[in-house]
This record gives sequence, C-alpha cells and structure tokens, in this order.
Amino acid sequence: MDALSTILDATRLKSVVYSKFPLAAPWGLDIVQDENSQFWRLVSGCCIVGSPDGRIIELAEGDLVFVPHGSAHWIADNSTSLRMPSPEFVKARRAGIPVFNSGGVITVLIAGHFEFDYQPLHPFLKDLPPIIHIRQYVTENQLLLKQVTQLMLEELNNERPGSSIMLKSLSEIMFINIIRAYLEQVVPDSGFLSALNDPRISKALKLMQDTPKNDWTLESLASEIGMSRSVFFNQFKKLVRETPLSYLTNWRIRQAQKLLIMDNRNISQIALNVGYQSEAAFNRIFKSKTGLTPAAYRKSKFFK
Repeated sequence: MDALSTILDATRLKSVVYSKFPLAAPWGLDIVQDENSQFWRLVSGCCIVGSPDGRIIELAEGDLVFVPHGSAHWIADNSTSLRMPSPEFVKARRAGIPVFNSGGVITVLIAGHFEFDYQPLHPFLKDLPPIIHIRQYVTENQLLLKQVTQLMLEELNNERPGSSIMLKSLSEIMFINIIRAYLEQVVPDSGFLSALNDPRISKALKLMQDTPKNDWTLESLASEIGMSRSVFFNQFKKLVRETPLSYLTNWRIRQAQKLLIMDNRNISQIALNVGYQSEAAFNRIFKSKTGLTPAAYRKSKFFK
C-alpha cells in the first residue's frame, strides 16, 4: 500500500453518516466540540458555516466542508438566525419533535463524521487545517467526490438492503477524496501532507510503515531513498515535524497497539514483529508512549 493507505489502515478509519436533513429557514446549529471529524455536504438550498478559525464560509449547492479536529463551529441559513445547540437538535430528532419547519426556504444537508481509533493522533491527522472547503468540481478528484456524495444521496433517498454498509463504505471513500481534492486546491510547503507529496520522503515513510521490524537507521533509510544522511534528516524533520527515528518509534508503537488488540500472539512475538529484539525494551518504550505496559494495554482493551 502507499503511505497514506497504510496510515489510514493503522488508524482504523471508521465513518458514520447521520442522515439527510431538510431544514426550513430560519435555522442554525451550534456544533459542540467533539473528538470526531465532521463533514457537511450541501445538497440544495444555501447555508453558511462559521469556521473554527473564525472565518465565515458561504456554501453553494454541492459544496462540502470537513472539520478534521471536531472543533466547535456553526452552520446556518444566515448569520443572524438563532442557533440550536447540536445536542438539543439530536435529542429532538430522536424524539420525533419537529424542528426548523417554519415554512421558509428549504435547505437539504448530508452530515456525518469520521472516527480514528488510536491516540495520540497520527501527524497526518494533526496537520490537517481547521476546516477544508471543497467548492469546485472541475478536477478528477473533485468530480469523484461529487459522484461519491451523489451515491450517498441515492442510498439515503432510497433505503435498500445493505444501505447502511454502502453508506459506511462510500463515506470512507469520500474521506480519501476530500484529502485528494484538498491537495489539488492547496499545495502545502510543510507538514505531513507535503511529506506525502514529496516522492523521496513518502518512500521513506512507506519503508518504515511497511517493514517496522527492520533494523532501520538514519543511514539505511537515507541510502534507500537516494539522499544524504543530513539532507534526509533535515527534509524529513521539516515536513513531518519529527525526526525519522522518532517517527519510526511512534509508528512501531501504533502497530503494536493494533496487534495487541487483534492478534493473539504473545508479547515477545509482537515485540519482534514491530522491531524490538528485547521484550524488556519494548515494554519500556510502549509504557513511555501510552502510559501502560503492553499487557495492561491489551487487558484494558479486552475488557472495555
């Protein structure tokens, strides 16, 4: 797999599509801080979003906004409309209580969120901006995103056998296309997205992620990608914002977390699988990164 696919597999991307919301003006929602990444897609009508960084974003039909860090934000038909806290809105919908049905202009939205299992968050996720706005469907990835969201709308409009699985899969595909479309709109010069766009740094990431059990050193990684040791170190640190060997250690621990939950091999075998010949060294590093020994971590997840 490419570097990004490996990252998303390791962080166990999961998605939830809430539903299609018809909202009659005036309407507004205050979205509270959440640990999940939210998305909104405007199907019809018009609305504005108050971004976590203070900007006001006007959406056109077909536009999509993505709030990667679950930050508090708001969405409404107009900046002056009264806004309901999102927990109250969810509670009312579940109870079958009509809200925002005063007879004004109808806006239709699709909403949902993405979840990532492991903490701390991978640098790729931490480096995403406060909000991503995809607004023009002219490039290949933007057109793919449009097609995916249209398929989601079809499933929401016409519930059929397997619709919930279809929606889950489509929204995970949508996440990848959001990132691709964002990279077509913005070319970051630093941060993890820029590392994925750099052929040699991306290759180094892939080497570490695909074979964490290898005895990688700064020299061996630099040699594999055809860079000098010092240039590789400086470029990697500039883009990824940590050193190559620090990234390798953190990746090994993330892989170990996954294996401790999903694999029944003993801890010494898992240690070898992620690059530690000594179980004692593995225990020490794992605890320094997670606050728990591997055995305690496995037990905490098993009985959760």
